[in-house]
Amino acid sequence: MWLLLTVTSLISVVGTTHGFLGKIAPESPEAYMNISQMISFWGYPSENYDVVTEDGYILGIYRIPYGKKNAEDKGKRPVVFLQHGLLASATNWIANLPNNSLAFILADAGYDVWLGNSRGNTWSRRNLYFSPDTVEFWAFSFDQMAKYDLPATIDFIVQKTGQEKIHYVGHSQGTTIGFIAFSTIPSVAKRIKTFYALAPVATVKYTTSLLKKLSFVPTFLFKIIFGNKMFLPHNFFYQFLGTEVCSREMMDLLCSNALFIMCGFDSKNFNTSRMDVYLGHNPAGTSVQDILHWAQAGRSGKFQAFDWGSPYLNMLHYNQDTPPYYNVSAMSVPTAVWNGGQDLLADPRDVEMLLPKISNLIYHKEIIPYNHLDFIWAMNAPQEVYNEIVSMLAEDDK
Repeated sequence: MWLLLTVTSLISVVGTTHGFLGKIAPESPEAYMNISQMISFWGYPSENYDVVTEDGYILGIYRIPYGKKNAEDKGKRPVVFLQHGLLASATNWIANLPNNSLAFILADAGYDVWLGNSRGNTWSRRNLYFSPDTVEFWAFSFDQMAKYDLPATIDFIVQKTGQEKIHYVGHSQGTTIGFIAFSTIPSVAKRIKTFYALAPVATVKYTTSLLKKLSFVPTFLFKIIFGNKMFLPHNFFYQFLGTEVCSREMMDLLCSNALFIMCGFDSKNFNTSRMDVYLGHNPAGTSVQDILHWAQAGRSGKFQAFDWGSPYLNMLHYNQDTPPYYNVSAMSVPTAVWNGGQDLLADPRDVEMLLPKISNLIYHKEIIPYNHLDFIWAMNAPQEVYNEIVSMLAEDDK
């Protein structure tokens, strides 16, 4: 991956000199904006808040309280909370045009829309006790996102809106932490009216993505290669790649492969004109421990907590010498599932194993051509997924 990105940047330099890579597509201003600015850019109201978790992480969360089509009605309305996936951020839900971005579509459909950010990403990189420069700050995986981030964020939203129950939409790791929190924390589960799971991930036994390759790397070597703090943070290089390289028409496919190496690529459904926005905000970063946790899951094929590396350390964390398993069947929240037939990360065989464990499965749809990221960025996502969500929300809120 790194070699591909390096080669791409070098080609860009040559292309700038010799002009053989095609004309430069117009830049999208959202590539340089923060989340509030991206929302306001399209004429939607924006609010942002800090949520402090029990263990001291400060999460940036965002709100679109109403849409452009219903701005005159500012009363209490049903709440939908959107939670992003691995290496991502709340920008995933607003990165396309308003008629193609789920957050804007929901706001215009009459919903109070909230956008979450998991600890360690671009918008949630603060802690009351530890600096992001320390190893202690990055000692987390999706375990802590489920145990601390979701409860704190959901409690904040409930208190702020006065709504006793909210709808939850998760993508990728956003579904993972939902499965964990809703099956292990009853006080959180009772706040969820319906769980809409896009490209759900519990086990990754059959994944063919880069995560599977990483699962073969011994832990000690993994930490030598990637360190023990942040994994793939967003930085200037990725922004440069999006605006200076991938905007050149002949480089679109190459850059798409670099971006989608973790999750797959649907060339027929990808809007290359938004490449600079995607790369302007992704990857948004997570901890090395989070990726290591997924690598462990790839090796074991099980849905369980992080293995701290020895029976002694596991005993300290879990009061047992092996990591506990997560029991999805203990979750009673009504759940609707959409998955992709070409998904390299949420492989259809893993989803097939997951579905019988969802005790209150109210809907399932497999979209054969879809890969992992089509659920947030595909040009036909409204027709395939979002319109169904809006219809189900309306029926649920009658």
